[in-house]
Amino acid sequence: MRITAVTCVKNEGPFLLEWIAFHRLLGVTDFLFYTNDCTDGTDALLDALGDFGVARLPNPAHGRNYQMEALKAAAHEGVVREADWVWIADVDEFLNIHAAGHDIPALIAACGEPQAISVTFQFFANAGVERFRDAPVIGQFTRSHNPDLWCDQSAIEVKTLVRRDFPLQYFGAHRPFVARRKGVPVWTDGSGRPVPEKYLRADNPRRIRRFPAAGARNLATLHHYALRSLDSYLVKNDRGDVNRENREFDSTYWQERNDQSWTDDSILRHLPALEAALTAMKADPTIGALHRTCVTRHRARAEALRADPAIAALAEGLRALPPLPPGEAELRADLGIAS
Repeated sequence: MRITAVTCVKNEGPFLLEWIAFHRLLGVTDFLFYTNDCTDGTDALLDALGDFGVARLPNPAHGRNYQMEALKAAAHEGVVREADWVWIADVDEFLNIHAAGHDIPALIAACGEPQAISVTFQFFANAGVERFRDAPVIGQFTRSHNPDLWCDQSAIEVKTLVRRDFPLQYFGAHRPFVARRKGVPVWTDGSGRPVPEKYLRADNPRRIRRFPAAGARNLATLHHYALRSLDSYLVKNDRGDVNRENREFDSTYWQERNDQSWTDDSILRHLPALEAALTAMKADPTIGALHRTCVTRHRARAEALRADPAIAALAEGLRALPPLPPGEAELRADLGIAS
């Protein structure tokens, strides 16, 4: 089975090897990265990873929507057109497959061989981690929100695995869109249930990227490490959004994703194999050196930002935010869920 992962990155160098190694453990065979304006060594590291199924292209975007323009171009690339399945996700997102076997083929089989599988986000908190460490992210962050609730919502965003014969109009960042003339696809959630009809047809503009999370995670969850360490968040805030222009990662973004009321360490089943794979990758002199360059530059940028009084004030403000995101306490009360 050929599975291609497609993603856009900017200055994500320290995290690339983990994401690639992890998804190779899940069965991903090919990776297509789009990059723009990288200054931390991301481009050079990706260019050295051809033996691991990695291809890199400059982001073709001319407007502000970097990700959608890249996905439009990706649909014409052989590595995407010839794949049996396509997985579109970001480098801070990790599929946690609960189905026996714990890989993508196992998830596909457990869902009944559909044409698409939409897996629900679970946002993992910073949980007080200040400093960047060159160690697997999945091992450092195990606290998250209640998986069925996020802020004042019980419907949570998804990312989607798409089979080659899906009746595709175009790829979206969170879900594909259906060319109606080609028929109605077989499409499930992360429990193997049919996705809601309005979601499938994108009939509800407010819910085209999400549906109720309750019961949707029995076979898979999408871990989203949007914050990581405070160091890395400051660098992310400085870099800006790789997917669209003029988006700020401000205190609201942080507070919405820093709910640490839940513990989920189930993804750690992969940690021993992941660490072994990373050790092997870094043993290559070229790859190891390029990775270390990315790490050094990431740390240096974080230190420079912390020395800026405005950024130091931002960091202090983030530390002082309430533990629950806006609206969640009220939603818990309405649903009768204990705080």
